[in-house]
Amino acid sequence: MTNPPPELAPTAGLPPEPSAAPPPDSSPAARPATRATRAGLASDRAYAAVVPPIYLSSTYAFDGLDGRGPYDYSRTGNPTRRLLADALADLEGGAGAEITASGLGAATAAVHALTAAGDLVVAPHDCYGGTWRLFDALARQGRLRVQWADLTQPDAAGLIAAQAPRLVWIETPSNPLLRITDIANLSTATHEAGGLVVVDNTFLSPVFQTPLALGADVVVHSTTKYINGHSDVVGGAVIAKDPGTAENLRWWCNTLGLPGGAFDSYLALRGLRTLHRRMAAHGANAAQVAEVLGAHPAVKALHYPGRPDHPGHALAARQQHGFGGIVSFDVGSEAAARRLLDGLRFFSLAESLGGVESLICHPGLMTHAAMPPAVQQAAGITPGLLRLSVGIEDISDLVADLSAGLERAAG
Repeated sequence: MTNPPPELAPTAGLPPEPSAAPPPDSSPAARPATRATRAGLASDRAYAAVVPPIYLSSTYAFDGLDGRGPYDYSRTGNPTRRLLADALADLEGGAGAEITASGLGAATAAVHALTAAGDLVVAPHDCYGGTWRLFDALARQGRLRVQWADLTQPDAAGLIAAQAPRLVWIETPSNPLLRITDIANLSTATHEAGGLVVVDNTFLSPVFQTPLALGADVVVHSTTKYINGHSDVVGGAVIAKDPGTAENLRWWCNTLGLPGGAFDSYLALRGLRTLHRRMAAHGANAAQVAEVLGAHPAVKALHYPGRPDHPGHALAARQQHGFGGIVSFDVGSEAAARRLLDGLRFFSLAESLGGVESLICHPGLMTHAAMPPAVQQAAGITPGLLRLSVGIEDISDLVADLSAGLERAAG
């Protein structure tokens, strides 16, 4: 990895934050599903509780002026938050992680830790609306220069080589059109140009994709989504490939006041323990939903990388370990979309994704409303586009509910 230049390094170090879990033993490493399930378990050194306690204290006592303990103030470090951070760093194959109060908090930490004023960032033109809003705002302030690009195009590596950006932001699969970007190829091109790569891995989680193993330098998540999995937490995570970047991210999270709370970290850690089982169920249901959508005449366009006719199918099959639980489709018009939505029983009309329940949203009017109409049009976000977060309900109920909606849309 290319290390951050001196001007991006923290101006003052933080005391080391210890791992909240016991040191690993020397036995062979368990598989990821086992590590996720057992993350943080049996780490309580006070009473040997199997499930670790929540440390809600905002502050920690010193044993004299020279007697600072492992923790002093919960913004700077918290044992419950550290358990979740260590677990995610382990699953993503990183050197360290920080837990933030939201996914956009994780993105904010990454941008501030990895760029200096005036640096060029190349970002996908079809990214999540909140990410677009963040980069657009920083560009209007003069904090960054941003070049929007279709990173799925064959000439994307050439663009990076020519522009030599400080940071390349990758979102794959993209939100909401599920376009697939070649992480390994663009990471190589970025590193050769002297830059760094951040990958938003929210849609797949470390179960279905591990970007650091493909060459990325940093991974971000909205833990609100699949990591927690129950739609009762807002949070984020940022994971670094090397220790220096991890420490830099920690300093910026602390400085900007971005860390997440202990209770949210506890809930996300609880959710993490079922992540592999949930992702398998999400993926299986999404594949069947996509088959139904692909066969219905009301669907004018279908976006699901698990289908062989998806433009990014071969790449997704190569760099992912599954196709995820998100399916997007276009019914041709906003009026048709409204007819489909009116009467759904098992798909709640709501923003967000990744919970055990099925959700449906209209990106143009909901998650990507921050984008002006011309920007939406350039990204391919149309008035008839709908995005499904396919849950883990009985697939027969989901298919019947969606089929009825498609008939309304066609009518």
